[in-house]
Amino acid sequence: MPRARMIPLIMAAILAVATAIECHAQARGIESFLSWGFSLAYGCALWLWWALVVYLLWRSTNRWPDALQFSLRTLVVQPLIAVGVAIVHLALLQEAVHMIVKFGPEAVKAEYGWLNFFCLPRFGMELLMYGLCWLACAAVNTQLLAQRDSMRSLELERQLSSAHLRALQMQLEPHFLFNTLNAVTTLVELGRREEALETLGHLNTVLKLVLKRNTPSKIPLAQELEVLESYLAIEQVRFADRLRVDLNLDPNALDGLVPCFLLQPIVENAIRHGIAHCEDSGWIETSAQRVGTRMQLQVRDNGPGRSGTSASGFGLGLSNTKERLAHFYQNDYELRAFQPESGGFQVSITIPYEKATS
Repeated sequence: MPRARMIPLIMAAILAVATAIECHAQARGIESFLSWGFSLAYGCALWLWWALVVYLLWRSTNRWPDALQFSLRTLVVQPLIAVGVAIVHLALLQEAVHMIVKFGPEAVKAEYGWLNFFCLPRFGMELLMYGLCWLACAAVNTQLLAQRDSMRSLELERQLSSAHLRALQMQLEPHFLFNTLNAVTTLVELGRREEALETLGHLNTVLKLVLKRNTPSKIPLAQELEVLESYLAIEQVRFADRLRVDLNLDPNALDGLVPCFLLQPIVENAIRHGIAHCEDSGWIETSAQRVGTRMQLQVRDNGPGRSGTSASGFGLGLSNTKERLAHFYQNDYELRAFQPESGGFQVSITIPYEKATS
């Protein structure tokens, strides 16, 4: 916002000129060009200081994000800063007047010589000016944070909608439907009618749950596992003995809230990039447990490891997952994607435990 940063400076410059004009309107005998220069210098010392204060307040948020937010710490620290700012500014004004009296013409000395800034009314005015500057910066900062949160939410909705679309396309891809329906046909031909109906039921559950989720929200882990279990049941039919699934679930974690559609894309990547390339049988282990006030989720496979990830270790899918976690939990989460020494690939997520309300 380079242009917006110029607004306080322009306002201060206008007020400085207005102060110089007011000085000449109230005083007599200081109409020379030199006297105008001294009056303008006094106006600049009076008002450009506050432009500098506004700039420093705004820049302080880079190091102290809560500097322009209402909090107990702000109520304690800001009055102390205001006192310091007021004392420094009054000293600057007093020194400016001293220099004007020392170097200015006689008419100017007579007008400025009696000024004394270290008095209670002037000190109170300085505190009031600092408070107004802080409130203005805090109001603008609050508005910008609200806009950023709104834009972040819109971006999250767009990403989530894209994730839903990709997941639906994955379910509707010809080879996926062909393999699933071919597995069902094979089960029917083998007389395993109940298993065929069960597979179709899992496919219906996956499609129905994916279509139903269209807004970013948190849902109980037990509900999130519905689509995961149905998806894995279909994949087990496709891979038969080549895929073994282990679900290690802590009952105390099932009522914890997680971002919807969090685990299935990770498991899908494990199958697509791991199990599908296994020459022998593969396995996927999904675990969830509650540890105090935290919830730990883990997806691990014994595939050949991830290829095609970025140098930082995160592919596109995991990067989107990281952005979603950052949206819901800011910095209060952990996402690790790595290859264990024993081989395969593992994704571990740690988030705060939030109990779902009934």
